[in-house]
Amino acid sequence: MNMRENVVLHVADVHKNFGGLHALADIDLAVEEGKTHAIIGPNGAGKSTLLNVIIGRIPPTSGAVVFDGEVLTGKKPHEINQLGVSRVFQTPEIFPELSVLHNVMTPAFAKRDGAFRINMTRPLDGEAAIREEAEAMLEDVGLAERIGEHAGALSRGDKRRLELAMCLIQKPRLLLLDEPTAGMSRHDTNTTIELLKKIKSRGMTKVIIEHDMHVVFSLADTISVLAGGRIISEGLPDAVRGDPRVQEAYLGGAH
Repeated sequence: MNMRENVVLHVADVHKNFGGLHALADIDLAVEEGKTHAIIGPNGAGKSTLLNVIIGRIPPTSGAVVFDGEVLTGKKPHEINQLGVSRVFQTPEIFPELSVLHNVMTPAFAKRDGAFRINMTRPLDGEAAIREEAEAMLEDVGLAERIGEHAGALSRGDKRRLELAMCLIQKPRLLLLDEPTAGMSRHDTNTTIELLKKIKSRGMTKVIIEHDMHVVFSLADTISVLAGGRIISEGLPDAVRGDPRVQEAYLGGAH
């Protein structure tokens, strides 16, 4: 691949095998700083496996992941998080027994302390600066009026926004989003699109996996299409939309 100077994430010739199953093969992916790069494809294409390789949850069989010049391969997930990479999961990962406010304050403390270790007994109210930052973040995601509620009582859409606030308070340079609108109503989906556009305006780099093509084409600067663990098409949204290989593998059959 002809690498450009503004590439912040490079997945370099990554392969991942599970026994005899080739989940990923010849993956070469370059994500430009400040851009939104969407990864689409049918179920079983390898999208979530690719994200898990990037964040260190599973090791590649071969190849490397490089973020801002530093090799991530072999690092643990919390070490990768410390370097400025955060992920919003397909199923929201929150602390349902904590308040909405404390859900956002907790990762801020963990980030400050040098590792993502959650101390559930910490007296969270003691740090005024972190509390103020968390309140501002909840204002950004539209949850300011619910800061005292238990997070477990939120709707799926609100849990997704809460998890996003929990990531953003860590000030990541790269945000990975795995199906961020899954299970949402159209209203919640559109609200999430506008929120992600606002994040983009601040210059944050994003990689997004998403089945909803309305979301993809509303947000993506570049799209990579996976099928059978390989990238079969990549480029600007309009070019990918018109690629017959994409229509055959994914868009035409599913939408």
